Amino acid sequence: MSKSIISSAGAPAAIGPYSQAVRVGNTVYLSGQIALDPVSGQLVEGGFEAQVHRAFQNMRAVAEAAGGSLADVVKLTLFLTDLADFPKANEIMQTYFAQPYPARSTVGVASLPRGARFEAEAVMVLA
Repeated sequence: MSKSIISSAGAPAAIGPYSQAVRVGNTVYLSGQIALDPVSGQLVEGGFEAQVHRAFQNMRAVAEAAGGSLADVVKLTLFLTDLADFPKANEIMQTYFAQPYPARSTVGVASLPRGARFEAEAVMVLA
């Protein structure tokens, strides 16, 4: 089975040797998104909430470039540098994902690239 590389100008360019997403068959693996502004490449200002919104907006842009939407996400992984922010992440997530929600893991991490406080990665299945 061949793989195709997905990219979107609506999300920041990769900051390392990886692709924004890779599609194999009907499955799309979306790389982790942090709160980088797609135009400036800089981390957005405004604290944790702004970072969560930007990361999900970046993810949505890549999902759409793959021919899907966040409604097609079947597995979501969240990374937080402070698990005290978990309730706020849940609240914001519900503005981007509707029931039935994707399967999800949340991981507390010591640090993230560029000093981000939040990162999200996903697996999407297209019909």
